[in-house]
Amino acid sequence: MSLFDHSIKELEEKLHNKEISVQDLVKTSLDRINEVEDKIQAFITIDEENAMKQAKELDENPEEKALFGLPIGIKDNIVTKGLRTTCASLMLDNFNDPLYDANVVEKLKDQKSVTIGKLNMDEFAMGSGTEFSYYKSTKNPWNTDYVPGGSSGGSAAAVAAGEVLFALGSDTGGSIRQPAAFCGVVGMKPTYGRVSRFGLVAFASSLDQVGPITRTVEDNARVLEVIAGHDERDSTSANLEVPAYTETLTNDVKGLKIAVPKEYFGEGVTEEVKEAVKSALKVYESLGATWEEVSLPHSKYALSAYYLLASAEASASLARYDGVRYGYRSETGKNMIDMYKYSRSEGFGEEVKRRIMLGTFVLSSGYYDAYYKKAQKVRTLIKNDFEKIFEEFDVVMGPTTPTTAFKIGEEVDDPMTMYANDILTIPVNLAGVPGLSLPCGFSKEGLPIGLQVIGKHFDEATVYRVAHAFEQATDFHKQRPNIGGAAK
Repeated sequence: MSLFDHSIKELEEKLHNKEISVQDLVKTSLDRINEVEDKIQAFITIDEENAMKQAKELDENPEEKALFGLPIGIKDNIVTKGLRTTCASLMLDNFNDPLYDANVVEKLKDQKSVTIGKLNMDEFAMGSGTEFSYYKSTKNPWNTDYVPGGSSGGSAAAVAAGEVLFALGSDTGGSIRQPAAFCGVVGMKPTYGRVSRFGLVAFASSLDQVGPITRTVEDNARVLEVIAGHDERDSTSANLEVPAYTETLTNDVKGLKIAVPKEYFGEGVTEEVKEAVKSALKVYESLGATWEEVSLPHSKYALSAYYLLASAEASASLARYDGVRYGYRSETGKNMIDMYKYSRSEGFGEEVKRRIMLGTFVLSSGYYDAYYKKAQKVRTLIKNDFEKIFEEFDVVMGPTTPTTAFKIGEEVDDPMTMYANDILTIPVNLAGVPGLSLPCGFSKEGLPIGLQVIGKHFDEATVYRVAHAFEQATDFHKQRPNIGGAAK
């Protein structure tokens, strides 16, 4: 069998009816990894022995639980008890035996999902192509000459390649939605506070969110139902009931009002992307929805504000990695100051050091008010822009990314161009609202194009309903990559 052929719901039913076993599923996943992993390079750590052992135990003690027995991948900045967690960095290369699970991992373990391994990413989630990993560069399953996006590139590539049924990623400025768009899968960045950040290694704590990457909208909704919810260990976790998202997938969008920001079709957005999104809007019209062009006037400042705020928070978050308590320690230094200096300069990669330096600068005396404080004010203006739009409209819609995937190595030495890949996703993180990317077309090179659906705070249910209606009216989600070449 192939994981490509079935939805989560279908596999749950087959397991319940004993048509297949958990061992069958896990072996299918591992066989697929053995088949394509040398081309895709999505995993940092594969936990084959424990996965098969757990699968055998689950077959002997079956339970009726959501996601029971399903093979999954976890981004390598989400802590897993007893399973190596590296953040794709030399700094945590020897973090082989974490003592606890992240909240989202606990919830998946409660449902008896089977973790196949830890997925590649940009180091400490800083990057847009999964080229800044200490270990390897992950490839796009649609064409291995191209990046899968980042920083959750390993998660998106593994799902697109059929290595796992679904994966968890993290999204600070687009790191779930951008690789989902590049790899032709579905990626959800939930409302800030909807999913606990306990056990997510911090990049920028006021922006980070864990979310699911799947092949379909329904699968995505099923996963979020499990991982969302209040967690007293995370002070930013919202104490709100989690809706049954899958029950809202009615495909009824008649009377839906869609806002389309003109800024999302500005300079840098390719004609292919514009045309694919405009075609998607026509599909919504045929389903009874209406759309109107609007303005998010402060979105043009989002990129600048984001990189100031995120870098400032990163400089604080990464200060703990000093070579003393845990992580990489340099043997070069002759004294304590040398040890600090060399451990950090050798343990962190170039992109991480670039952001630490920028963040330290904007937080320094004399520059805090001029940069960091002003960026926080811009963040408030961006949030207010969304709230004003949502007074009249149900969702905001536009491209997920200005272009399709770029070639490996094409932007790695050009930070500003690379940062611009997140220009359409960053406002969502700054405002804290939910955003989802789903496939809506392909370029002439056969690379996927993503449609971004943005909702009101804690209204993931509407986002899913709107996305599912489009998915059911089209067949983009049914197309599969021919690993290393064009689509099948």
